[in-house]
Amino acid sequence: MKGLIIAGTNNLFTVECEDEVIRNCTIKGKVIKTDKEFYNPIAPGDVVKIEPDPINDKKGQVISLEPRKNTFLRWNVKGRCPQLLASNLDYLILVTTPDEPPFRPRFTDRALAQAEHQGIKPVIVCNKWDLAEKMLLDGREEEFNQIDKRLSIWEELGYKVLRISAKTGLGMQEFAELLEDHLSAFVGQSGVGKSSLINVMDNSCVLRTGSLSKKYGRGNHTTTKGTLIHLTLNETLTEGIQGRKANIIDTPGIRRFVLDDIEADDVALYFREFEPFVGKCKFGLDCKHDTEPGCEIKAAVERGEITAERYDSWKRIAHEIRTGEWED
Repeated sequence: MKGLIIAGTNNLFTVECEDEVIRNCTIKGKVIKTDKEFYNPIAPGDVVKIEPDPINDKKGQVISLEPRKNTFLRWNVKGRCPQLLASNLDYLILVTTPDEPPFRPRFTDRALAQAEHQGIKPVIVCNKWDLAEKMLLDGREEEFNQIDKRLSIWEELGYKVLRISAKTGLGMQEFAELLEDHLSAFVGQSGVGKSSLINVMDNSCVLRTGSLSKKYGRGNHTTTKGTLIHLTLNETLTEGIQGRKANIIDTPGIRRFVLDDIEADDVALYFREFEPFVGKCKFGLDCKHDTEPGCEIKAAVERGEITAERYDSWKRIAHEIRTGEWED
């Protein structure tokens, strides 16, 4: 029978089967056929075929993987191979914050490039927007303006950007409407409030949330493995209508997002505003878009068609791929 992967680590997976039984399953023979080698062969959101255990109906074996609509992944530096985070997504929800932990737009730019490469529709969610408003009260107007400008740049590129707050409820109704009847994965650094957002959207969820490291202003890992959660949306977010559903894959907090299967020379293809100019430079595809004469991307920056912020981000990411030295 078929089943949906809910969660898993090593060679033990929680599978929601089509007979409505949830089984703990191992991979038959410990090997499953995939198009390439992964750190983990299957992920939450995957559909598999299983053989139920004839003795214990709560157990079974995964025998094959159904074709995927898409996958979202990153390069696992420690394991030296790609790590699957989620499969068969409608949306990739990139969760960030203006503060606590600090705003890190290059993390989001990396994840956007990977989403473009995988053909997944990303949505940028800036949680804790109440802290952005507090910046203005605390005299941090310049910092607030830089963050708001970066969010506006993404919006102008056609990405959906939501400024919300799990704490105050700001924007949560619009967020719930977006997620309804879809499968979405929450991806972000530790401490950005992924679990808090889920707790607000479904009163029956009580996911553990973590505090920030005082020394580094970073979040501590509270979600230790990716898990698919079926939400019944809070009635306060659905205009009182009961029973509305959404499916969320809550992924562990990521401190450093490393791109997978994207060469340094190809990063520009996954920056939306760069792509029209790729290959049109004087030196064609050999152009590094740095100091070469006749570079169309540099000319687009000078004309304001590509922002200096995104050009700098692209340049840093390409350098990271070339050197293998990734920043947080």
